[in-house]
Amino acid sequence: MSDLNDPRVLFAAERTLLAWNRTSLALIAFGFLVERAGLLLNAIAPSQAHAASMVLTFWLGLAFIALGALSAVYSSRQYAAVLKTLSPDEFPEGYEARWGMLVNVVVAILGVGLIVVLYIARP
Repeated sequence: MSDLNDPRVLFAAERTLLAWNRTSLALIAFGFLVERAGLLLNAIAPSQAHAASMVLTFWLGLAFIALGALSAVYSSRQYAAVLKTLSPDEFPEGYEARWGMLVNVVVAILGVGLIVVLYIARP
């Protein structure tokens, strides 16, 4: 349990959570880009596109999206663990500290949904 009784501890933890949220979103976006790169290569030069590269970019992209979703869930879990260690004095009056966690969980759910959609719609 924290003995600092300073709200800056909460805000530092929240900034860390939001940094992980940005990282999760970047991983998901990069995964989508990698997944679509195979289709782009096939559209630009169909004679030079190999089926193996299409399959590789598909699975590599889904792996990056899954990593982004997993990092969103794990960072929310870590943030919840930090919140449990804080004293009531470290929470400003009326401040709801769990909204960042909710956003991260929604990002994770949407990331999993993106994986499902891409898997179902794969060529």
